[in-house]
Amino acid sequence: MGVETASAVQAAEARPWWETPWFLALVVLATTVPLLYPPIPPLVDLFGHMGRYRVELDLNRSPFLQQYYDYHWAAIGNLGVDLLIIPLGRLLGLELAVKLIVLLIPPMTAAGMLWVAREVHGRVPPTAFFALPFIYGYPFLFGFVNFTLSVAFAFLAFGLWLRLGRLERTKLRGWLFVPISLIVFFCHTYGWGLLGLMCFSADAVRLHDRGRSWWRAGIEAALHTLVMTLPILVMLIWRSETHGGQTIDWFNWRVKWRWIYSALRDRWKWFDIGSLIAAALAFVYALVSRKLTLSRNLAFSAIVLAISFAILPRIIFGSAYADMRLVPYLMAVALLAIRFRGAPDRTTAQVLAVLGLLFFATRTAANTLSLGLAARDQSAKLEAIDHMPEGTRVISLVGMTCEEYWPLLRNGHLGAMVIVRRNGFANDQWLLEGVNLLDLKYRAAGYYAADPSQLVRPNHCVDPLHRMIDNSLANLPRGDFDYVWLIDVPPYSPQTVADMKPVWRGPGSILYKTHP
Repeated sequence: MGVETASAVQAAEARPWWETPWFLALVVLATTVPLLYPPIPPLVDLFGHMGRYRVELDLNRSPFLQQYYDYHWAAIGNLGVDLLIIPLGRLLGLELAVKLIVLLIPPMTAAGMLWVAREVHGRVPPTAFFALPFIYGYPFLFGFVNFTLSVAFAFLAFGLWLRLGRLERTKLRGWLFVPISLIVFFCHTYGWGLLGLMCFSADAVRLHDRGRSWWRAGIEAALHTLVMTLPILVMLIWRSETHGGQTIDWFNWRVKWRWIYSALRDRWKWFDIGSLIAAALAFVYALVSRKLTLSRNLAFSAIVLAISFAILPRIIFGSAYADMRLVPYLMAVALLAIRFRGAPDRTTAQVLAVLGLLFFATRTAANTLSLGLAARDQSAKLEAIDHMPEGTRVISLVGMTCEEYWPLLRNGHLGAMVIVRRNGFANDQWLLEGVNLLDLKYRAAGYYAADPSQLVRPNHCVDPLHRMIDNSLANLPRGDFDYVWLIDVPPYSPQTVADMKPVWRGPGSILYKTHP
């Protein structure tokens, strides 16, 4: 027993500084830094989701919400935060509960990624830190919180899958992954798909390394991952009860290329693209270096994810950005695959660890600054809600440019805070049957009742989806709403608002009362 203890101590002492538990714990905790300051995480779609959470929590208690919305529970693969918000929202209040849940997503994902790296390589390679900034990739900053929560669970589950496979505990693994797959699925369908692809590809390589042919390894891996197929039955029932929801836009290579170079999209275009290039250079160096190589296990997983990205359409069952969501995570898996060919060269490992941590620290600092700027801007604009009564009906109009611009449209669903803080009506909720659980009862305003009516472009633009600012203001159903809230809108004709009374002005924002 004494010899085993001595060996464990020697192994711990031989471990390089970036592999020590305390250092890895600090790195995992550091992923929360960009979200510490903002009172509400300034993620694009999150504010719209928060409007739905308020209806979910308070519909039975609010006569105002009962006039405007309905909420029907269903067994769909898009329930992650919707479920967690029930106990936490009632305990902490909605806004604090949302912040806490979102705050936990990055460290959970980071812990999962580092666990996967350790299981595959037997240690945490210094290049693993290049993968962590992809946690704050386009899907997370866009506010796909159910999806990114499911990804966090998926990486943690993938680490467990690898560990139990390495220990040849496949029977136990099979039993455990029946409920685990259901948990990931109910968080979000796409996260469950990601987990299944990673587990299948990793198991195929593991079995091939144990002497199976590739054909037999693939069949056995598929059989092993059948334990995660129970959600397919749930999906068949779910889709049989819903109608509509197109699956379209296959093999749009121009858009797919945009998703690739937008993997780290946040605020500063050339910095974000330059960061992506830096990560790509680290990967290319691993390909050409005599000292580095790729784990076949994770490299195959990255290839499977890349093929899936190429095959997936842009819209599945009415849910957009289906293919885009995979991109940052397949890049992270590719970077996690980097390893030394043999025993790590101490100098090279030290240099790579420092470079990886510098990359992680730089992106963390940039995300912190970006989200801090957005939070300050939103806090100033949200003062408009202080001038609205309970249960008020509000049309928010948020400005866009003619062409797509790089900084994320962080205020695109800010109007939903009228629901959150005033139990009112906002015109930016999504009406996607079978995708979310909210139903709209207040339909008097027609086009102006739901997303994307809140988005407007300059008058000289041409866009079949969004209206121009003067056209939108001129055609507002003033009798069906109490206020019009303009947020960062382009220039508009004064005549279009002459019959409305301004009641509040703030930075880039003005609130009009429709019935002076």
